[in-house]
Amino acid sequence: MSESSIGISAPFVSSKSVEKSVYARVTWRLMPLLFIAYIIAYLDRVNVGFAKLQMLQDLKLTNTVYGLGAGLFFIGYFFFEVPSNIILHRVGARKWIARIMISWGIISAATMLVTTAGMFYFMRFLLGIAEAGFFPGIILYLTYWYPSYWRGRMVALLIAANPVSGLIGGPASGLIMQSLTGKYGWAGWQWLFLLEGLPAIVMGIVVYLYLDDRIRNVTWLSEEEKQLLEKNIEVESQAKQSHSLGDAFGSGMVWLMSFIYFCLLMGMYGVTFWMPTLIKATGVKSVLNVGLLTSIPFAAGVIGMILIGRSSDKRQERRWHCAAPAAISCISLIFSTIYGQDTFLAVLALSLAMAGSLSALPVFWILPTSFLGGTAAAAGIALVNSIGNLSGFLGNYLVGWLTDLTHSTNSGVYVLAAAAFVGAALVITLVPSKLVNK
Repeated sequence: MSESSIGISAPFVSSKSVEKSVYARVTWRLMPLLFIAYIIAYLDRVNVGFAKLQMLQDLKLTNTVYGLGAGLFFIGYFFFEVPSNIILHRVGARKWIARIMISWGIISAATMLVTTAGMFYFMRFLLGIAEAGFFPGIILYLTYWYPSYWRGRMVALLIAANPVSGLIGGPASGLIMQSLTGKYGWAGWQWLFLLEGLPAIVMGIVVYLYLDDRIRNVTWLSEEEKQLLEKNIEVESQAKQSHSLGDAFGSGMVWLMSFIYFCLLMGMYGVTFWMPTLIKATGVKSVLNVGLLTSIPFAAGVIGMILIGRSSDKRQERRWHCAAPAAISCISLIFSTIYGQDTFLAVLALSLAMAGSLSALPVFWILPTSFLGGTAAAAGIALVNSIGNLSGFLGNYLVGWLTDLTHSTNSGVYVLAAAAFVGAALVITLVPSKLVNK
């Protein structure tokens, strides 16, 4: 692509201070909206774990049914992730992200109507279809605005919405279920799905009205500022190796990234979906208290992600900043089972596990976005994310099945710990240094 094709009539030379100021403006414009949208997205991951505390008894469901239903979300996600991201690349982030949020909000709220295991399975699968493409779409969207040396901080900031969602959603879920149970004849878990589905619909409308698709389209930057941003993206694009859809699916590195992400996510999703159950098993009776205690590991996750993201960008090192937190997560998950009857020590171990698993993710996402460009970026990012998210299906189903089989969550947690260890080992041994140190 030539400079003239992106509207640059002459190179715009800037100092580091000017560049920093321009990217600060972009960040304040884009990231608060994306951050809030991602918080709302993860309410779906938090609320189903709390709904389980009442829903299984009310509907006479087993842990295996819950694990399978929670996991079926990721099957729908898997099949529609790549097509969704390619559509976003073609029609623009504003329209497509708005569509995603509005449709998943409607389906999430409608989950309050399920009465059987089959209905639970269907709604979770449908929710996965609706939400497919949201996270990789935002990752792709960030590549339109930020070069890789800025993107680590932005991805870390975005993914910090995950634990913030738990920090907010845990206590809120506990409060809704405890205070609204029986109101107008509805169970607490029904109110939970309804009230935590509505924000996605509202935010979808806000995204449609507010989000800008590309640098060239905006009215809040000067021409020189647009040139600076476009030049930085163009320079990085010329260094990327893959530019076609076929390159993404035929790249061994893309498939390696997919499997690494699968391992890293398995531990994180396992903790997220089963944390209320694990904390309740330590002897905590009140649903509200369970909600309040779940906020502690998510708070630890926020702190860990910020510290690791900054350190990784400052040192321009990716391998150990991804692998070491994953290894910490592995060890901490094991300790959470050893001290599973002690509330304080179990929550401490879960906090370290959550901080470790979440801190590895933003550093990981610098890797695939460093070597994919064009349509390959849209397809490759979605492929990595969709395959990685299959761990949400496998991990949740295995934990549920093993819990029913052994009458303990310990075996399932060991599986999650092993996955985190494998992910860390693969980053250290197989990811090329040219990717981890840039």
